[in-house]
Amino acid sequence: MLAPASHSPILGQHIGMKRKNAVVAADLQTLVLGALRAADLGAVALAAVVAYWARHDSWTLPDLYLIAVMAAVILAANFFQLARLYVFANLSRLASQFGKIAMAWTAVMASLIALAYFTQTSVAFSRAFMIGWFALGFGALILVRLLLLLQLDKWRVDGRLAQNVAVIGAGEMGRAFLKHLADVDTHEYRIIGVFDDRKDRLPPELEGHKVAGTVDDLIAHSKTGAVDAIIVAMPWQASSDLQELIKKLKTVPVDVKLCPDYIGTYLPARGFHAIAGIPMLSVLERPLSGWSLVLKALEDRVLGAILLVLLLPVLALVALAIKLNSPGPILFRQPRYGFANNPIVVYKFRSMYHGRVEAPHVPQATRDDPRVTRVGKFLRKTSLDELPQLWNVLKGDMSLVGPRPHAVAHNEQYAKIIDDYLARHRVKPGITGWAQVNGLRGETDTPEKMRRRVQFDLYYIDNWSLVFDLKILALTPIAVLGKENAY
Repeated sequence: MLAPASHSPILGQHIGMKRKNAVVAADLQTLVLGALRAADLGAVALAAVVAYWARHDSWTLPDLYLIAVMAAVILAANFFQLARLYVFANLSRLASQFGKIAMAWTAVMASLIALAYFTQTSVAFSRAFMIGWFALGFGALILVRLLLLLQLDKWRVDGRLAQNVAVIGAGEMGRAFLKHLADVDTHEYRIIGVFDDRKDRLPPELEGHKVAGTVDDLIAHSKTGAVDAIIVAMPWQASSDLQELIKKLKTVPVDVKLCPDYIGTYLPARGFHAIAGIPMLSVLERPLSGWSLVLKALEDRVLGAILLVLLLPVLALVALAIKLNSPGPILFRQPRYGFANNPIVVYKFRSMYHGRVEAPHVPQATRDDPRVTRVGKFLRKTSLDELPQLWNVLKGDMSLVGPRPHAVAHNEQYAKIIDDYLARHRVKPGITGWAQVNGLRGETDTPEKMRRRVQFDLYYIDNWSLVFDLKILALTPIAVLGKENAY
């Protein structure tokens, strides 16, 4: 008979000692996020009270001000959720958190101002109070994040945020899982041992982790509360063995997860969904569906129409400059690929001399390109030549934000040499995009430049949100004015 597993140095350290009244890492994360939500809403309300005191020398808010505070709390709860401020893995990314807070808090205050305007109550509020509330609220939200980060760092050092994970299976699947965990270098999990009923026939270690005992040993130790999760890394083909094992593990009060057979191959996992009672692993999903699709469509139509009206004087001046600079049409129409890789016709202001014959491979514009007119050089540098694509947006061929559409020849060229290139077409192309505001606009004269652009485009598709789109739109003028690589 095996000696009790708690006699092992590793097991004695991690699972031999009972964790009385301890909160497991997963529960701690949930509690942290709940407390953060409450702290954020409290910060919003407290900032209003302090701002009113600073302006009116009183801690007692009038009824109308109290209604505004309650409205702000409700708006903040929704806008902060939309901004993905409560994703635990993102809490340590301060720059990202600050940017999202700035966008979401600005959206809250803009909504309050709009509500005050439409309810004809705006004159009842002090402008100094509103400005003070905005500044104090932003500062308070940032302070909450900084204090939380200090506490999280302390908990990480103490190991309180790492889940104690036991692995069942010392075969190739177990080895692949442990190797993957080491490669990603995550601090969220602590492997406390590998368990296998064939222990006597196995080496003492697997990928640096002790083969600590049998499944029965693990079950005994799990009942002490020292194990947070169990990963079953066994081939799915052995269904009878798996069923027997899962039946055993039903007595254990911890999370039990089944490691998939494809552990050695990267597949994007989107969760399991049942079809006719059979669990199916989702590896690809529609990037935009349901309310996300509705929000995106409203954003394009409403903001697109507003921008088109506001920019009419600019459009007229650009058209006049093109006409005076060189003979030929004002607009340039070019076939490109859009949503689902379907062809669309994209509109641009003409920036090249009319009638110049391009080579069969359609070369991209380069620095001092002789085909580009004097006015065209300015238009391309400032991206003003892209403004007619607002009509494409209103037609429904494009979005304000999305992967930039490339010329047909370039699309076909790069689709052959860059993995996942065509995945860019899972959403509508955009006038601006995440790649462009990160400096990846203009000429892509090497496959590596295009590969980087594709990576940013795919990140945008996987992480779309309305706040993300508004952030990109806000950063676009800065990106256009600050970069030199568009000609």
